[in-house]
Amino acid sequence: MSKRILLLFATNILVVLTITLILNVLGVGRFLNGYGANYTGLFLGCLVWGFAGAFISLGLSRIMAKTAMGVSVIDPRQPGRFSELVETVHALAQRAGLPAMPQVGVYESPEANAFATGPTRSRALVAVSTGLLQRMNRQELEGVLGHEIAHVANGDMVTMSLLQGVINAFVMFLARVIAMALSARGRDDDRGFGYGGNWMVVMLLETLLSPLGYVVVAWFSRRREFRADAGGAAFAGKEKMIGALQSLQRVFGKDTDPNRRTGSIATLKISGKPSGLLALLSTHPPLEERIARLQNARD
Repeated sequence: MSKRILLLFATNILVVLTITLILNVLGVGRFLNGYGANYTGLFLGCLVWGFAGAFISLGLSRIMAKTAMGVSVIDPRQPGRFSELVETVHALAQRAGLPAMPQVGVYESPEANAFATGPTRSRALVAVSTGLLQRMNRQELEGVLGHEIAHVANGDMVTMSLLQGVINAFVMFLARVIAMALSARGRDDDRGFGYGGNWMVVMLLETLLSPLGYVVVAWFSRRREFRADAGGAAFAGKEKMIGALQSLQRVFGKDTDPNRRTGSIATLKISGKPSGLLALLSTHPPLEERIARLQNARD
């Protein structure tokens, strides 16, 4: 799932930078860049455009996931060799009470991975890698799919977008405040940026500040993984959810040396107990902690 989060986060940064560029070309950027605006007005303007950027990213999430990951959507009327996969996803979606059946897709990759995305509970996509299909049995796969359906049922993509909107607002606000301070200092030395230079500094600062928001996104992602595990246990069965996590533990826990891990394992960050900066950037809690929570949960 971390690849989907990274994709959404990268899309969001590009959208925010594009909005900044458009606002400045249209002249609206003069207000948002602080010309004649107080801090309250500046922040409110950043809040509006920050949420606009987040929800544009949300609207594009399903399309971007298909394009970036090379997902082939399965026709539910002619699923062929993926009939069982489609039937399982749809059965889980019905148990979760989703208003519409999600699209089901497969993408070529040796990694054991799956993700759910989409702008609403009615327009979701659940995709699995060929590596996951090859490595997991039917019960384990159902646990993974139950976990992804839980993300959809919990409205995690919308919640993530709301969080991203707040982060965008603060990034846009801080970038402009810093740019204004630098410009004012430059004017004291007769080296002011001017309007054109100011918005270029703003775009640079937004690019540099945006990745800091990923720490907050990763923190939220770790919390919602536990909720999705509980949902997967409810929809697919507790033992199947635990079995799915134990299967991932076997796949990713064989090699504990980060220097010998494959790129997909390093990207997932779901094995072992990361510390320091890695712990802050990890989108998933350690597998042993997730398994322990499920085992200790009351039925």
